Amino acid sequence: MEIPENLRYTKDHEWVASQGDVATVGVTGFAVEQLGDIVHVDLPAKGTKFQSGETFGTIESTKTVSDLYMPVTGTVVELNDAICAAPEEVQERPYDKGWLVKVQIAQEETAELLDAAEYESYVKQQE
Repeated sequence: MEIPENLRYTKDHEWVASQGDVATVGVTGFAVEQLGDIVHVDLPAKGTKFQSGETFGTIESTKTVSDLYMPVTGTVVELNDAICAAPEEVQERPYDKGWLVKVQIAQEETAELLDAAEYESYVKQQE
């Protein structure tokens, strides 16, 4: 299973890539494997504000509908509209073309998230 070293992770299986005060958020390959075939992604409107831990959307597979949890506090500044039209991109390429939202972060919170080794250890406990 791929767990990129350059990202930070949550125990809810979201990943974060931050550049300055903008964080890109997606779901991990582990989450995608657990979900199965992804058929729909519901994302918030641009400009919506979230606190870390709040639900910001859903991801639906042929098995279930799962909530998406915002890993950082901030305001949505960009949506990946392509995945709303082609949700299989999340499944096929979760760490690049399958990103979900970009968030203007209010403060640096990514240091509190899991690094790749910590996330890998956490996932192994879930299997």
